[in-house]
Amino acid sequence: MLWRIEGENGLSMQTLIVTGGAGFIGGNFVRHALAHGAARVVVVDALTYAGHRESLAGLEEDLRFEFVRADIGDRAAMAALFGRVAPAAVVNFAAETHVDRSIDDPLPFVTTNVLGTAVLLEAARRHWRALPEAQRSSFRFLHVSTDEVYGTLGPEGRFSETTPYAPNSPYAASKAGADHLLRAWHETYGLPVLVTNCSNNYGPWQYPEKLIPLMVLNALEGRALPIYGDGGNVRDWLFVEDHCEGIARVLEAGRPGEHYNIGGECERSNLEVVEGICAVLERVRPAAANPALAARGITSYGALKTFVPDRPGHDRRYAIDAAKIRAELGWAPRHDFEAGLEATVRWYLENAGWCAAVTRDHYDGGRLGLGAEPCPSI
Repeated sequence: MLWRIEGENGLSMQTLIVTGGAGFIGGNFVRHALAHGAARVVVVDALTYAGHRESLAGLEEDLRFEFVRADIGDRAAMAALFGRVAPAAVVNFAAETHVDRSIDDPLPFVTTNVLGTAVLLEAARRHWRALPEAQRSSFRFLHVSTDEVYGTLGPEGRFSETTPYAPNSPYAASKAGADHLLRAWHETYGLPVLVTNCSNNYGPWQYPEKLIPLMVLNALEGRALPIYGDGGNVRDWLFVEDHCEGIARVLEAGRPGEHYNIGGECERSNLEVVEGICAVLERVRPAAANPALAARGITSYGALKTFVPDRPGHDRRYAIDAAKIRAELGWAPRHDFEAGLEATVRWYLENAGWCAAVTRDHYDGGRLGLGAEPCPSI
């Protein structure tokens, strides 16, 4: 792996900075890196509502792990960090990520996702420029982006790395802006950057405002399962462990200046996802044995499905063409959706304490994206 390469100065402790490492994908990536031989991982996170130390539980005892609470938009903090830890690579997950929240309040998305990325790039560029030649040539800055920068698809076709950007939400626009900054820093300054654009992630440690964990927790509590519009919006679902493996592979062998799409090749409509969650729950925690449903006279999780008004600018379909990363780097997803979904549901059933801890005082399960209107009850 790139972050295990010894520099010419003989140091064995090559450092990987992971920004946003207390969030969903970032935290999973930190675990993946440490499990696969990373010499040293420094997590940088501002600990906003979706970043929590609880998501890094068990890592503090690892001598290769360090946590730094800081905002990537803080110039002084980033300069001091790079000067102190001298990273061999940076993986940037730090971002405001929820589309619905970007509809309610877009400015934090621009501040973190665009301006914060620019500050981080400058700190990385100044560090990289001062490195000896051998270390400068091996340095990498990998930025984790989204397929939402491409806009929406019709019933056919997939997004490739050459698909024009056409973001439709404030979140997508802010991520597109950051992607363009990466290109500019590479073309103008020669900074060895990499950009990955992923499809919808799911799996352990995902903040409960997102579709799958929200549906699981609502169902367990006997609350409505709100489905936007007709439920026909389609996403390509990617198990987070597969995504982390793809990022690691790009970091190790990707060509500087290139984009790599990482997709699960598991297209499902939102309605199909919710119905799949209900089916898994019926097997592992039957509705007939759930006191929350029994108290309301509800006999199946499917009865909780509720169609609600669609959100503004809701893209109809996303699908990733991952041919490039398959052909060039040999990566492919290992999990099919059904197995990944069951593993995810079981994780949330077994980690109710984490869910309660990270949502306390931050999120009550209500609807976002339409002026924070609550979900209708059944």
